[in-house]
This record gives sequence, C-alpha cells and structure tokens, in this order.
Amino acid sequence: MTDNAPIPIVVLGPLYPYLDDALARRFIVHAVAADADPAALPPQVREAWALVSFGSVGASAAIMDALPRLEMIGLFSVGYDKVDVDHARAKGIRVTNTPDVLTDDVADLAVGLLYATVRHIAAHDRMVRAGDWARGVRPALCGRVTGKRIGILGLGRIGRAIARRLEPVAGEILYHNRRPAADTAYRYVADALDFAAQSDVIIVATSGGPEARRLVDAAMLDALGPAGFIVNISRGSVIDEDALVAALADRRIAGAGLDVFADEPHVPEALFAMDHVVLQPHQGSATIETRKGMADLVLANLDAWAAGEPLLTPVV
Repeated sequence: MTDNAPIPIVVLGPLYPYLDDALARRFIVHAVAADADPAALPPQVREAWALVSFGSVGASAAIMDALPRLEMIGLFSVGYDKVDVDHARAKGIRVTNTPDVLTDDVADLAVGLLYATVRHIAAHDRMVRAGDWARGVRPALCGRVTGKRIGILGLGRIGRAIARRLEPVAGEILYHNRRPAADTAYRYVADALDFAAQSDVIIVATSGGPEARRLVDAAMLDALGPAGFIVNISRGSVIDEDALVAALADRRIAGAGLDVFADEPHVPEALFAMDHVVLQPHQGSATIETRKGMADLVLANLDAWAAGEPLLTPVV
C-alpha cells in the first residue's frame, strides 16, 4: 500500500448513502457511472487502487484493465457473477463480497413471495383497491401453502434459511444441487427434471454465474406443471425468462413470485397484466438493517486491505 496519504478509489455506479459517506471519510472517491466507457476514464480516475460497486454492476475485465493500479474490488452484495473473477485472479486483484449479513432478509422475502403468489395476495389487494369487491365481484379460490412439497434449487446459506422457515408448514422439503449437501435431512434429487416434477413449488436460491445461466429452462418448467409455482430470489439469469413468460401466459405453471430479472431494471411487459405473478424490484436485501450491515462489511474489507491484513470475506 501507500503511506498515510488518502487512497484513491472508484465507486462504480450508485451505492447507498451510509456507505457513500463512510467511503468519502476514508478515501479519495471518484464516482463513475456504471455504464461509463472504461477507455474514456480521466487520468486521475485511472490512479485508483480500489473499486467498490453493487453486485448488479460488478466489474468487467475492461474496467480492471483501465485501472492499472487496481488491487481490490469490494462488492456491496453477496453475488459476484457480474465480476470477471478469472480476470481479477489473473491480475492479482482481490475481490470481496458481503455474505451472511443478507441471508435472513432474502429468505424472508422468498417466503413472503411464496405466500403472496400462492394465496393471490397482490391480485386480491388490487381487486379491493379497484372497488371490485364492493361491487360484488367474488375472488377466485386460491391454493394453500401448508402441505406443499417445497423444492429448493440451491441449498446454500440462503436456501437453508428458506428451508428452515418453511419446515413447520411444508409437506416435504427437497433440494437440487450439483452434488448432495452435507449435514441436512432434506431429500436430495440429483436430476433437475425429476426435482421439478416432484416439487409443488420451486424456490430458486442458487448462486448466479455462467454455470447457472438458464438452469431453469422450458423443460424444467413443464416438469413443474400447471399446478406448480416458482419463486426466484437468486438471479434473473438462472431462469430462461422467455420460457418463463411463455409458461405463465399458457398457464403451463400456476404462478411465479419474482424479485430478480434477466435485464434489470427492465421487466418483460407481458408479466404486468398477469394476476398470477407477483413482481418485486430486486428487494431481497433491501432492509435498513441489512444494507447497513452490508456496508459495514464492505468497509471492514477495505480497511483490512488498506492495512495489509487478511480480508474478512474474500472471493479471490
């Protein structure tokens, strides 16, 4: 590192006011738009030693190459699929994220989306607000959550937290990973299509990245079937979004609760008119408590890096 002079860093895209203020007190901050051309960065920005960004922005190989002194990338998220990790590793750039602190809030939202979707909560809310109930319109009956076979796609930290919350009501909890998880009594289903066929609900909680891209495809949605629901609090890229929209439009699945999308903040407009779909603007970790905890972990990692100490939550 340098001497005691303030360290220049890049903040790539918007973050969070609490984190912005704390970074400004510690470093010389160069704010750069998320869609900025890396080749056009001013000379003073190119001197940055560290970069901080939201997980949905990440850090491309191009931005790393545009910052020749870059040593550290601090992500304000648990997901790092928008970071070219291989490129960072090859250049000796450290990468950190913010696991654990957001687990409970993301799991809470997954369960909330499950109930909202199966019990038509959002559609019924719109019905009441529109005055339809007062005019004598009777809402259609919905399904029940209790007793359903809940399939967790990705039994990591968040997947396990979701499963624990649903244990008291689920008829069964099963899961699909690339390999069986240790220390769990939940039933493992090795084949993705068998997993979908045996689930009444699939909750997508797997990590993102190229290996998970469109893991949930048309065949898997068809295996879930017309009585099945899907909830996604992972990454929009994990589901083939065109196949999902088609399955919902044709009622080949019963409904979906979606917090994430393939091209955020853009959402397929066909979903807007579907009452069997509940939509959220990527709010899994968006609580006051968790965002502060995430920011504190970003700062702790940066402080450790600046002091030459071990990083708290290294990805690379």
